Amino acid sequence: MSLELTGVTVSFGRADTRSTVFDSLDVTFEPGRMTALVGPSGSGKSTLLAVAGALLRPTAGQVLLDGEDLAGLSDAQRAKVRRERIGYMFQSGNLLSGLPAVEQLLAAAYISGERPRTHRSRAQDALAMVGLGHRLRHRPEQLSGGERQRVALARALFLSPKLLLVDEPTAAVDRSQAAELAGLLAERTRQDECVTVVATHDPAVSEAADRVVDMATLAAAASSPAPPGR
Repeated sequence: MSLELTGVTVSFGRADTRSTVFDSLDVTFEPGRMTALVGPSGSGKSTLLAVAGALLRPTAGQVLLDGEDLAGLSDAQRAKVRRERIGYMFQSGNLLSGLPAVEQLLAAAYISGERPRTHRSRAQDALAMVGLGHRLRHRPEQLSGGERQRVALARALFLSPKLLLVDEPTAAVDRSQAAELAGLLAERTRQDECVTVVATHDPAVSEAADRVVDMATLAAAASSPAPPGR
């Protein structure tokens, strides 16, 4: 499994008010390696995750997941790829209101076409792995911000996706927890041989990553003219 963005342009708005986030961006992410995307707010980290995860169709270019161009798929095909091959952890956690922690993971299994009953023990283990084995029946409103983040992380890891996209995983946890979660992400990336891309402001995540990509450098390389042919 590999992820390659080739000539990707993302623009918003009409011609007279168009805003371009990326222009002909090229970047490749390898399996078994965790890549940290760094840069100030507004630099395009979350947009890159949305494009890579088939949540946002680029204005131009290809998004190749194991050689298949996600940008060229129909909406139904893209939804199937998201369900079956991609794990997400959003900055807000994006948990389902009213569902206990363990049911958050089982709901993800159901949406992916799995039989939730066969995954209950595995879901409990996933929550224990992120330090929430004692909070299985707690609903989002009964959890702290950091605990909600850890439920979201367990849910993203639960079905061992081939592509894992994570947006600010340590935003609501303390420093010791941040280092622990970052290390867990890196460990699972190598263990599952998945492609992991993490948008972050946290040095603990960057230190745990196998590779750090600065968004400003990436954007500058994309906008630079190609060298003349020989």
